[in-house]
Amino acid sequence: MRKDRNRDGDEISDEALLSGMAIGDERAGLVFARRYQHRLFGLALGIVSDAALAEDIAQEAFIRIFRHAVVFDARRGSVASWTLTITRNLAIDALRVRRGVPTAPDDQMFLSLMSTERLPEDAALAADALVEVRSALADLPIDQRRAVLLAAMYGRSAAEIAHAEAIPLGTAKSRIRVGMAKLRQAVAIEEAT
Repeated sequence: MRKDRNRDGDEISDEALLSGMAIGDERAGLVFARRYQHRLFGLALGIVSDAALAEDIAQEAFIRIFRHAVVFDARRGSVASWTLTITRNLAIDALRVRRGVPTAPDDQMFLSLMSTERLPEDAALAADALVEVRSALADLPIDQRRAVLLAAMYGRSAAEIAHAEAIPLGTAKSRIRVGMAKLRQAVAIEEAT
């Protein structure tokens, strides 16, 4: 079993795959595409609500990721956030091109397209909060940490987590609920000090 996992590239980090892609390693590109294809398509589909357009967006995102793998800088963020940002931006651009009718200012889609740039003070506060959350996550038992990350970071439902982890649905829900409660409590305690 260990051989198959290694052959499929499950143990290779995203950063290592990008480095391989940057030097033209086709196998790294294939493993990377398999690892991210559902995430990129899902994100694009969630934004544009059109499967055919979402496929085109995901394909264009992969082209840009492959083309710019050499300039990826891990100090600026994770591979996942970099790839999802590229996909999100392409999906928003596709919506802008497709939408020929003026939008009401209170329309939800319009509001989601507005800039999310932060002031430097807000960015510093967010960075501090991120350190607190990471610290609290590290203190969680591994099964709760994995369930919380799958739910919060990757948008997986409790049913998907239960299936992926081969556990009952109630156990998955419990791990998410208890893990989130511990995180909230740890962050609240940190803020109080």
